[in-house]
Formats: sequence, C-alpha cells, structure tokens
Amino acid sequence: MLQRLEAGGQGLHCPRYPGPVTIRRKSFGSDNHAGAHPDVLRAISAANAGDAIAYGDDEWTARARRQLCAEFDATDAFLVFNGTAANVLGISLLLRPFEAVICAESSHLNVDECGATERVLGNKVLAVPTSDGKLTPDLIVTRLTGRGDEHRAQPRVVEIAQATEFGTCYSLPELRQLGELCHAENLCLFVDGARLANAAAYLGCDLRALASEADVLTFGGTKNGAVSAEAVLVMRPDLAEFAAYLRKQQMQLGSKMRFMAAQFSALLEDRLWLRNARHANAMAERLATGAAGIPGVTLAQSVQANAVFAGLPAESIEVLQSDWTFYTWDERECIVRWMTAFDTTESDVDAFLDAIRAAVSPPVLASGT
Repeated sequence: MLQRLEAGGQGLHCPRYPGPVTIRRKSFGSDNHAGAHPDVLRAISAANAGDAIAYGDDEWTARARRQLCAEFDATDAFLVFNGTAANVLGISLLLRPFEAVICAESSHLNVDECGATERVLGNKVLAVPTSDGKLTPDLIVTRLTGRGDEHRAQPRVVEIAQATEFGTCYSLPELRQLGELCHAENLCLFVDGARLANAAAYLGCDLRALASEADVLTFGGTKNGAVSAEAVLVMRPDLAEFAAYLRKQQMQLGSKMRFMAAQFSALLEDRLWLRNARHANAMAERLATGAAGIPGVTLAQSVQANAVFAGLPAESIEVLQSDWTFYTWDERECIVRWMTAFDTTESDVDAFLDAIRAAVSPPVLASGT
C-alpha cells in the first residue's frame, strides 16, 4: 500500500516541518490550503452584527442544526473546530473503554491524527491493510477475532472515510453491504466525512443517502470552503443524549459558535457545498486526464473525488517541487498526491500540467548549441 509522507511546507517530502512557507503558485498540496469561499466570509460577517448568547444558544446555531439534521435525516448535529476533534467526538459516542475501532490502515484515524483516538479515548485501533483505502466485509471480518475474550479489546466500531484518503469513494451498494455486516455483527458504523461533499458529488446522491447506514458521521466544511468548521451528525436518538457533555469535555464547545454555524448555513444555502465539491472534482479529473497523456506519468489510483495519485520519475518530482506545492505520498515508489479545491481554476490546472510536461520530458538541446 502507499505510505503517506506528508509535510507542512512547499516542495517537501519528509515528515519534518521546517517552519513557515510561502506558497507562490496555486497549491496542489491540499484542499486545506485553499482560502474561504466568499459566501462563507459574508455569512461570518453577517453573524458578527450585535451580541448573541454564547455556547450555541443563538439563532445561527439553532438554524444550522435544523438545516444539517434535515439534510442528513439526523437526530442532532454538533459543531466542532476540526476534523480530528469531529472523529474523536463521533467515535466517543459509540465506544466503551475496552472496545476497539476497525479502520483502514491508511485512514486519518490511524495515520494522521497523532494517536488522538488512543490518547484521548483510550480505545484500541485495529488497522486493516487495503489497496485503495476502502474496507470490505471480508476485510472487517478478519478483525473480529477474540470476541468474548476478556484479554482482548472488543471490536465495536467500523470506521470508514468517505471519500477515502486515496480519493476513492464507497458506492451506495458498498455502504449497504457494510451496514448489513455491522447490523449482523452488532457493530456500529462511523463515517469520517471530511470530504463527504466530494463523495456525494462523484456518486450523484444526496447527503441523506450517504448517511443512511451510519450511526454517526461527520460532515467536513473546512476542506470545502469553510474556516475551522466541522459537523458531527448523530443518527440515533440514544447516541445523542450525552454528546453535548462529551464535546465540552473534549474542549470543542465553541463560545462564539454562531460563526461556525453561519458557515454551514452558507454552505447549505442553494447547495453551495455541492457546487464547490463538483468543481474541485472536475479540476481533479482535468488534471488526471492531462497527466495521463504525459509519457512517464502513471495514475496510481482511480480518480473519483478531488485527489490525483500519480507516479513519475524521482528527479521530476524534485524539479516540480521547486516551484509547486504538493506532497510525495510514497517516496520509495515515487508516488505523489495532487489535490484540487473549490477555487482551483482550469488555468491553474493547465499551468501545472505544462510544468509536469517540462519536468518529466525536458527539452533536448540540439547538437552544437
């Protein structure tokens, strides 16, 4: 499988963060690198008028919670600051201390959250190797050993990412299969939806369809035009009872929550979330199509959301990263990840493709020149 080797700066492929970095061109490193959508900024500004009761007892938060619950057919919605916190809060609603989470080895939960689930909740993570970031019923069953044995952590939650860290998406039939397995095996299904909008755009379905098999899921705003705003959707009434207390205990209860809430209302208005995701996906498809036609470049994963995984010569990666921001995903196999965002333009993609061509196939000087 591909081993992730991200870093925080431009042109880096080692895990050490070197300090502040100026991005000179449009970044293809992450959709987190993009700014906020103008409609989201206007919503924040509008929410800034006058005083409002703190900690979510305001009209903006009440409205956003109603909107989110309607979109997902959820019991309740809880706003937090970032994706790691959303995952920890969501999973904390489903587990007792001796229970474990089954997830793909490549999942954020296992790789990119600094052991937050283990550290904050104390629950064991049971990681499963996958070729494309997606769990299957057969893979999950391999982690169901030791049930009833007091010496073993007890599998209880299946965690999936939609879209996955490889940019792949679970189809609706695949989600139904996972839901059926979970029901049959007395497991809960948690969905990391940091890029749920991109999955919905690819699958051509609404958010309710993506939530139908989940017990708890998250809906990412930050990667889709918002600023430090994520939502946790609780689908079952029995799970919502203590969510507010756990959010506070986990230090995610925002005092001025109206500013997070206003962002979700803006994203839900006229389905801005979907328009943003469709555009990001389209830019990834444009990039993948163009890159696939360049000799020396191969696509390492199917492109379904807003991520392109490509293989190219090591020397070409180094040349490209001198001017462009993106991450090396697998240094040994020379696999890179290129991400697009809601504000990536066709001209951004085309300029990057020109740079890829030049790096992979530099012009040959004529003899005698």
